[in-house]
Amino acid sequence: MLAASIAACGNSGKVGEACTREGDSAECIEGAVCGSGQGTGFAYACLTVCKEQSDCPATHECNGVANSSIKGCRIKDVKKK
Repeated sequence: MLAASIAACGNSGKVGEACTREGDSAECIEGAVCGSGQGTGFAYACLTVCKEQSDCPATHECNGVANSSIKGCRIKDVKKK
């Protein structure tokens, strides 16, 4: 039973879903990292990992994730112009 509980906890957060440890990938699916959830409705959300802007959709921007050396695709701040 303990093994089933542990398996259920790891790497299950899809991109855009809530997570709790900014800069950590353990809660998110492979290729995603927990970062500031700007525009998602969550304080922190799983973000697609990126290296440069072209790795993200046009509606997102590739920026650094606190507590890590990883960058993630975040929804662009529509208020900025």
